[in-house]
Amino acid sequence: MAVTLSSKAERPDDRPKRITVLGSTGSIGRNTLDLVARAPDRFRVCALTAWNNVDILVEQARQFEPEFVAIGDEEKFDTLQDRLGESGIELAAGTDALVAAAELEVDWIMSAIVGAAGLEPTLAAVRQGAVVALANKECLVCAGQLILDEVRTHGSTLLPVDSEHNAIFQVYDFENPDSVERLILTASGGPFRTRSPDAMGDITPEQACDHPNWSMGAKISVDSATMMNKGLEVIEAHHLFGLPDSQIEVLVHPQSVVHSLVAYKDGSVLAQLGTPDMRTPISFTLAWPERMASPSQRLDLAALGRLDFEPPDPQRFPALRLAREALRSGGGAPVVLNAANEVAVDAFLQRRIGYLHIAEIVAYCLDRAPQSSVTSLADVRDIDAGARRLAAGRVDSRSQ
Repeated sequence: MAVTLSSKAERPDDRPKRITVLGSTGSIGRNTLDLVARAPDRFRVCALTAWNNVDILVEQARQFEPEFVAIGDEEKFDTLQDRLGESGIELAAGTDALVAAAELEVDWIMSAIVGAAGLEPTLAAVRQGAVVALANKECLVCAGQLILDEVRTHGSTLLPVDSEHNAIFQVYDFENPDSVERLILTASGGPFRTRSPDAMGDITPEQACDHPNWSMGAKISVDSATMMNKGLEVIEAHHLFGLPDSQIEVLVHPQSVVHSLVAYKDGSVLAQLGTPDMRTPISFTLAWPERMASPSQRLDLAALGRLDFEPPDPQRFPALRLAREALRSGGGAPVVLNAANEVAVDAFLQRRIGYLHIAEIVAYCLDRAPQSSVTSLADVRDIDAGARRLAAGRVDSRSQ
């Protein structure tokens, strides 16, 4: 068991829990604030951040009246100032402002900034010793050991928000980790689970973002369609629970009801089930170590009638294989994987490359990026930048 996870915590008093939401305008951030609004006596919002969605950020600031609001895109600061300048809220802009929000002393921090951009704010959150609810899988993919080392040093607690890792957390035997035989991550299979690989060349961004079960942002939706998200989750699970990839299985489960399972050496398999609503895992971390009411639709197994499982098709989902290869390679390979994927997905969403080019570009970068180790945040930045340049060049050659 990784030191990030614990089964107990003590609340110092009955005061409202002070919270910060990094990435408050995204899907995870909005769902978090929806839960907070339903229990106003339990929580006090102290800081909110967004990258460029100033309209939603202003609405949230007016509703929750935090102490600090930051926007990453400095070009949006004048608009933020014009609309909130008389509110008494401290306002800031730029990447340093996002880190400053994470450094504000609170009890609980939601880390929901998408992509590698969330790494520095998440590290800042960990370093203040708070409970950090981690919804940014790229942080552990790119800098898993660095983050775990900071958790140990500063006595913080890392709680997984991803429905799969949160499910494992809920059924994991923390007192007897040696009894765990393997972890089983479930995947919906996305919108192309049954599509012939020969028919994937003409997939559009709209089709890739039309997830059958979950409502997510564009980048995460595309990752779900390619199953790169599951590959990233395998790497994340490796860091969170300390198991090699050979003990981390992936099963396609189209109903998205069984969120993940833990298999034990005595043959028992424990699963966490629920309707596909991110407010369930968010509420688990928000109220932890207690539980709180959630408006999620209750699961009706009789109405559902059946649960289906199948192995992922390696031909249809090559990204899953690439992620496992990066994990086994170690060093900077997972950083390259993530950076190349972010560049390729962005290019696909801009219609500069085709859907099948995403995995091809990631493979190209993994093959050609220099072997390197990760011993500092500077290493992560350097590897990430090099991989992005390599991927951008490949995108240019594909889009000509």
